Amino acid sequence: MRLLVALFSVLLISGCAGSGNDVDGPDTAGQVDLKRYQGAWYEQARLPMFFQRNCVRSEANYRLQNDGRMAVTNRCETTDGEWKQAQGEAFPQQEGRTDKLWVRFDNWFSKLFPGLTKGHYWILYLADDYSVALVGSPDRDNLWLLSRDKEIDAATRDRLLDEARKRGYDTSELIWRGESS
Repeated sequence: MRLLVALFSVLLISGCAGSGNDVDGPDTAGQVDLKRYQGAWYEQARLPMFFQRNCVRSEANYRLQNDGRMAVTNRCETTDGEWKQAQGEAFPQQEGRTDKLWVRFDNWFSKLFPGLTKGHYWILYLADDYSVALVGSPDRDNLWLLSRDKEIDAATRDRLLDEARKRGYDTSELIWRGESS
């Protein structure tokens, strides 16, 4: 587990250049009601990334805190059927703006270098009913297609893919739920 979290931290460092205020990137969902956003989200697909290389199923749970930050619990089922879990937090990159967040996970590396271990978590698209979302990074290296349900229909999948492509993401390398990289 420590290795998984350490590897995730290294990935975050590589994608965290800039302060978040000066980063050009894809269009986002605009203001997000974090109270409605909280709860369970199931990963439907993702772009390949080192720290999720053995994951066949991933899910995240967000819980809004009194200070406006979100407690984050990420879980991943590996190809061996083992569940790995990481705890962290998400918080706005800019005061009052809830579509562009930083995410940081609790581990020894983030305790030593808290400014280096936060990663971009941009909510790119969010259905009006908060049932599906696209989350990515401004450099377009990271992308997650998320839903409240474990399974989505073809029309919903196609809508998410279309939204991702509109924002400049290459969807040809997506890894779908149940597959590993």
